[in-house]
Amino acid sequence: MKKYITIAIAGLAAATISHAALADGGAKFLGNITTKGDIRSDMGTYWNQITAENGCKWGSIHSLDAQGKSQFAWDNYDKCEGAYNWAKEKPGERFFKFHALVWGSQYPSFLCKAKNSSITVEKTKQYITEWFDAVAAKFPDLEYIDVVNEAIWSGNNYHSGYKLPATGAEGVSTDDAACGGSYIIEALGGDDVVNGKHQYNFITTAFKMARERWPKAVLIYNDYNTLHWQKDEGIELVQTILKNGAPVDAYGQQAHDAGDFPDAESFKNVLTEVYNGVKIPLFITEYDIGEADDNKQKNIIANQIPFLWETEWIAGITIWGYINGSTWRQNTGIMNSDGSDRASMKWLKEYFAANLDKGQNTTGMGGGVPVDPVAQQPFHEVAMTVPGKVEVEDFDISGKGKDPETGASNASYSDKSSENAGKSTYRSNDAPSVDLYDEGTGVVLGMTQAGEYLEYTLDFAEGDYEVVVNASSGNATSAFQLYIDDKKVGDEVKMEQTGEGDWSNYVDVAVKIGKVSAGKHVFKLEITGDYVNIDYFNFKADGVDAVLARPAMKKVRADYDVFDMQGVFVGRLSAYSIGEAVSIVKNSKTIKANGIFHVRAVKSNVSRTVRITR
Repeated sequence: MKKYITIAIAGLAAATISHAALADGGAKFLGNITTKGDIRSDMGTYWNQITAENGCKWGSIHSLDAQGKSQFAWDNYDKCEGAYNWAKEKPGERFFKFHALVWGSQYPSFLCKAKNSSITVEKTKQYITEWFDAVAAKFPDLEYIDVVNEAIWSGNNYHSGYKLPATGAEGVSTDDAACGGSYIIEALGGDDVVNGKHQYNFITTAFKMARERWPKAVLIYNDYNTLHWQKDEGIELVQTILKNGAPVDAYGQQAHDAGDFPDAESFKNVLTEVYNGVKIPLFITEYDIGEADDNKQKNIIANQIPFLWETEWIAGITIWGYINGSTWRQNTGIMNSDGSDRASMKWLKEYFAANLDKGQNTTGMGGGVPVDPVAQQPFHEVAMTVPGKVEVEDFDISGKGKDPETGASNASYSDKSSENAGKSTYRSNDAPSVDLYDEGTGVVLGMTQAGEYLEYTLDFAEGDYEVVVNASSGNATSAFQLYIDDKKVGDEVKMEQTGEGDWSNYVDVAVKIGKVSAGKHVFKLEITGDYVNIDYFNFKADGVDAVLARPAMKKVRADYDVFDMQGVFVGRLSAYSIGEAVSIVKNSKTIKANGIFHVRAVKSNVSRTVRITR
């Protein structure tokens, strides 16, 4: 996507280029789809990203000839190849997303058990491989791919007809009721269920197959009802496949349910919860608001688009159709069939003309500028030594981006909430969504949900370790699992209730984690059952209790001065550690200039250097 150097130049471009799309030169794309199988002549006037509504779906392209051999029709009625070529006319300015490789709906009829008595797991696996290979041969340079679509398990079924016909987004199903299901899941490795939780093995396999063929593409998991009914299930799915090694780059929110929010704040909070839960960029992939009343539709869109455009972890926005009467649901179009604007389209034009430069995107996707990877750091700057006591609230400061060698996220925590329910001010600057309470021996972790985690970089002395976790639970579902360097250590702890609906009674729970070599390791706490409270960890080695070896650190803020490279004083801030002070400076909206800054503790004179790139 073309970048303009100054706001003045961007404004000039908008004024002089008559056919510039609304988001041209912006931080991310604003796209749309084919219209009843066609690419309208005004597509490039408004949009700089395209998705073929149906044309790139498996069943639209893949069929068998008379001899049962696979054949592929690329520029079918819905212009799969045409959409790809439209984007390629302006590389770097227009973007194409392939939708989709694997979906439980609209797959070829020869995969249907009820329609093809000779179909087997092995034949299905063969056809899937041929399909992936054919797409890779035709489009080897795909940038964005919906690898798997609509596979959340909920209500005893998947979100689309992998097995049985599903209800579908907004109650509109595209599943073939006469298909009888398929062997797609079995052919891709099945779907193990462990302790009642689906492992989605087939999704992990599909992503690995996609990565082999498109090493540089952005690989997306895409689904519906992820903002309301299956928000938690969607987060859990993404967390699960990431943990199982799926190379997932982003999570696609279809957002057909976006119109159900009462106000802008609730919309923002839910999307923030989703992002905090998965810690990978989000795409808005099929955004539409079905309202016959022009002003009502406009008001909803005007409440939501600014947040989507101005939030750095949202990588791109695709609106699902723009001509009223030619979209999959009634009244979702934002232009009338005669080409005139509905109120929503008028508002969109005005908003982007005035606010293009407000776009934020640090994902490196959707035309955004990639953030330089920053590794997570110990909260107290240096790794705490163990054996000894580690307070739960002293988890690492999150980094940014991914580790360039392993591809692992540099996030040090995942929390499903959008704000701290505990209201403690501790870590409010660098981890505002983690639920910390001022109680117990100082600060405790509470309101935990399955799938959340915290990580700690610790400096271990060699030894055979037991970790005593000081915890409480007011219900019967609480559980957690410990890890060292992302490998499970000890058994999963299923907490016994320490009170009936009461979390104030803390007890020690001992977990044997075995031998740990000397040096720095990342210790991880994962919540596997809702609502366990945790105060601290006591690491014991070779039977020796070293909890008194480190005095309790009083939670008090210190003052830090900030200077630019020329030594000019920028300002003073307060933080619980120099690591937190550095994090505050990095994320400050006040410092708008790029460059190197120095953070210095007022009392101790300890200093750190920070590079800021906006």
